[in-house]
Amino acid sequence: MTIDATKAAPMAELTLRGVILGAIITLLFTAANVYLGLKIGLTFATSIPAAVISMAVLRLFATGTILENNIVQTIASAAGTLSAIIFVLPGLVIIGWWQGFPYWLSVFTIALGGILGVMYSVPLRRALVTGSDLPYPEGVAAAEVLKVGAGSRQGLEENKRGLAAIVMSALAAAVFSVAAKMKLIAEEAATFLKLGAGATSLSTSFSMALIGVGHLVGLSVGIAMFVGLLISWLGLVPWLTSPLPAGADLAEVVGTTFRTKARFIGAGTIGVAAIWTLLKILGPIISGIRSAMAAAKVRKAGDAGLLELTERDLPIGIVGGTIVASLAPIAVLLWYFAQGGPIALNPVPILILTLAYILVAGIVIASVCGYMAGLIGASNSPISGVGILAVLGASLILAAIYGSGGDPAQTQALIAYALFVTAIVFGIATISNDNLQDLKTGQLVGATPWKQQVALVLGVIFGALVIPPVLDLLNSAFGFAGASGAKATALPAPQAALISALAKGVLGGDLDWNLIGTGAVIGAVVVLADELLGRAGKMRLPPLAVGMGIYLPMSLTLLIPIGAAIGHVYNRWAMRQADPDFAERMGVLMATGFIVGESLFGVAFAGIVAATDSDAPLALVTENPWAVPLALLIFAGVVGALYARLKRQASLPL
Repeated sequence: MTIDATKAAPMAELTLRGVILGAIITLLFTAANVYLGLKIGLTFATSIPAAVISMAVLRLFATGTILENNIVQTIASAAGTLSAIIFVLPGLVIIGWWQGFPYWLSVFTIALGGILGVMYSVPLRRALVTGSDLPYPEGVAAAEVLKVGAGSRQGLEENKRGLAAIVMSALAAAVFSVAAKMKLIAEEAATFLKLGAGATSLSTSFSMALIGVGHLVGLSVGIAMFVGLLISWLGLVPWLTSPLPAGADLAEVVGTTFRTKARFIGAGTIGVAAIWTLLKILGPIISGIRSAMAAAKVRKAGDAGLLELTERDLPIGIVGGTIVASLAPIAVLLWYFAQGGPIALNPVPILILTLAYILVAGIVIASVCGYMAGLIGASNSPISGVGILAVLGASLILAAIYGSGGDPAQTQALIAYALFVTAIVFGIATISNDNLQDLKTGQLVGATPWKQQVALVLGVIFGALVIPPVLDLLNSAFGFAGASGAKATALPAPQAALISALAKGVLGGDLDWNLIGTGAVIGAVVVLADELLGRAGKMRLPPLAVGMGIYLPMSLTLLIPIGAAIGHVYNRWAMRQADPDFAERMGVLMATGFIVGESLFGVAFAGIVAATDSDAPLALVTENPWAVPLALLIFAGVVGALYARLKRQASLPL
């Protein structure tokens, strides 16, 4: 189905009801993404489920259009993706600088970084969307969903089945989570064992969200994460724990070694992968900026009508003006945050240097994330890797000026400042990661880029307003692993813990650069292997996914390759159906439902914990010897039954 841009022009696009609907969907998906990111270190792309929900609601209005639906998914997906800021901000709680999340300070930090991300992505659209052959898997899928549901009876039936798939899998994931919180079945299982002269662990969580994540990321990423998992748990951890001391507690030795050593090796792997990505895309970025400037000249010459509707971005003057205008409020935020630390004694030079770093690092990071989102999807983009690079850059600058390993109070203040700067840069990264995916969807359905870019800014604002209270709720209910007084049920917050540990290591003077170097070597080998596989026309091995497999706990990664294998088998089945695209989209929607159901229950459970001041408010029993086998049996049975039902629904004619 092709959309003619000239015919699309009079259609309703950026409407008040679309903005309101986008804001409501934002609340749900942002809360789900915040919880999922703090639990397993991954977030999910919200474009497709937002599009499905939007179509279902706007069908109630006779004047609803495909372009209006596109605006709704743009707003919701921007805010949902912005929730990846939780990979940095909880670090301020983990190091003890914050006890909670100051609302307006957090809001402005998230919003300003996100708006900068929107502005940086405007010239990148020409370089990486219209001027490249990147696949944009999630953007293309969202466009197909919008096209099919654009008004036909067939589209109405698909929309109905799609919503049913989301609801069924979401309910299943939520009910399973309730049973686990009641202690009727296990949430996870783990065993520790000796391996050679060292030790390792075999563990998994029973999480339907992870099955959904695996289905969405695909087989290539799933295999890459499994390779990273093997490198970490069959190679690095046994090597780093050997020789085992006599009578050692295997669980404590393995856990400590993984947190303090193996994860830093993973950080080095991710850093190399992110740098390699940037080097590959410098050319397209430069040409995109030139193209944007050429479009600006056409406008000034009074020939704006010569620009197709689908090529009308926000004018480059507004983009540049917004970037410059944002510097003043960012400087105020930095000055306010620096009070009570060494920077406050002579703030002006450091603030100027910090602003320059934010601007330059923002351009680099927006480019990297935009390219990777186009290549493998927003869900798999190198957000963690660029966060690591950003905090290393900020920390090294401060260490060069103030030194490292000095007075503990001064060091803590500098660590906090480095994390705060990284949070602003990270806002740029998260939005550029999502924006180009949305703009690809818009290109395919005949949307007006500048209207989408305005919608993206609105999505940033909605997300910035929602994220801090959700973070506060989860912090008060669970806390974050590594923070002072963290509960046994504390959320791992893996990226925030790693990024804060890197800042501590650089500014405290005790970072083991050998670990980072080892990871960099592994990253270089994986990059080489990936390039060779690509040239041979074989399945790729994304280096960033390998890095994630190295530094995330096995309990949070083992099911992702399994979910990827299940999704691969399902998609092969889908390709043999009468309508393969529809069958494949149904799989995407069910996988999304797994994630949404478990994540939203997690947020609701946090509210129950906070209200009851109990770590296990739903527990019916204290111990259940059958918990693990029951969990395994029920988990496999429910997932299998849902996929079987999905196949029946997807094979029926529309």
